[in-house]
Amino acid sequence: MLAIDIWRIIPAALVCASLWLSSIQQVSAVPVRRATVLPQNDPFYSPPAGYESTAPGTILRTRPVPNKLAAFSLLPQNLANAWQILYRTTDSNGNAQATVTTVMEPHNADPTKVLSYQVAEDSSYAACAPSYTLQQGVGLDGIVTQAELLLMDAALDRGWYVVTPDYEGPDSSFTVGMQAGHATLDSLRAVLASSNVTNVQANASVALWGYSGGALASGWAAELQPTYAPELKILGAALGGTPVDLNATLQAVNKGPFVGLVPAGILGLASQNPDLQTYIDSILIPSKRDAFYKAKSQCLAGDILEFVFQDINTYVNKTDFLNDPVAVKVLNENHMGKYVPKIPLHMYHAIHDEIVPYPPAQALYQQYCSQGVSIDFTTDELSEHAILLITGSASALLWLEARFNGTPVTPGCSNRTVATSALDPGALQVFGELIFNDLGDLLGKPLGPLSIT
Repeated sequence: MLAIDIWRIIPAALVCASLWLSSIQQVSAVPVRRATVLPQNDPFYSPPAGYESTAPGTILRTRPVPNKLAAFSLLPQNLANAWQILYRTTDSNGNAQATVTTVMEPHNADPTKVLSYQVAEDSSYAACAPSYTLQQGVGLDGIVTQAELLLMDAALDRGWYVVTPDYEGPDSSFTVGMQAGHATLDSLRAVLASSNVTNVQANASVALWGYSGGALASGWAAELQPTYAPELKILGAALGGTPVDLNATLQAVNKGPFVGLVPAGILGLASQNPDLQTYIDSILIPSKRDAFYKAKSQCLAGDILEFVFQDINTYVNKTDFLNDPVAVKVLNENHMGKYVPKIPLHMYHAIHDEIVPYPPAQALYQQYCSQGVSIDFTTDELSEHAILLITGSASALLWLEARFNGTPVTPGCSNRTVATSALDPGALQVFGELIFNDLGDLLGKPLGPLSIT
């Protein structure tokens, strides 16, 4: 039934999208796309002298995004505006740091609603940050992040501002929880202070959404908000495929198609842990060192292809190397659940997730519930990790929409098991809308509510 419904929708969506495209006013002068500059070579990313003395969340520099934001690097999105903000944040060791967030304004925007969408960057290379990979013409190495732009489009079509921070920071500290949480929260501080540039209202309602690596950042932001940014009034967070226990993920993916997450994750952790860096360098087999460090020069797609089906233990000269006290200490520091969120959560996870194991997420749900957090938790029986990114998106979007519309959260916790999240109440209608709108968005339809008259 689902397939029949979808295939009925697609032809109509294609026709309407084509009509939308033809209705867009043609202009004689076509803007010339600027050459993209890698973040590590772009002066915009370098903070001004003395920025360390400013407060976390301080805006250091702004500019329009140099090139149009584009799905899959090729298909520019028709936004009202898009900006980059360089802002001050704090790394996991308490040091001042500067990173960038991207702010997207849809047509007919509601400046009182801001969704912070954390992408699954999942890389220890600076050129995989969303501020760079979402721009037109940068290539497809960041294809996972570029694909997530379609989920951001769904929020933009509702009139919400969408912001997506480079939460890994300038050192691409993939899997470092406090780094990601701080940068996500400080991005919101900066955006709420950017009214003179973006028109976002200083008292706008805000919410968080992220899947997989993006759920790590969103989840840590939810945990750290009460102590690090208590002034932020966050309506809630939608977390899918949440990597609660990094060690569980590292063990689960070894020898499989996604083993490339292991070197990227280890090098990301080492970027803010000198002891771990020294330890890893001491156990790497010399002839394998350069291959291992290729994860510092490519994004998730490149890492998957580079390491697919390999045994990461063949890169080191020490068996069971993740059980060394140095590694255990760092992994434990980045295990979620050390802090208690004060905002409601919508969590969804595939019981057969082959990348991010289900039991740690279920245990975190139970822990949070015992600590008074209100959670709607959905267990999906048929999806796996990548599929749930799609099938779980409709329910997550509906939950976020309810928060922005002021619908009260039912106090307490609920844990539902479904065959597939695609059949959740209201999901089919939202999927039809997503297909309809995303096809139009890919073809140049203005993003935003009632954009076409």
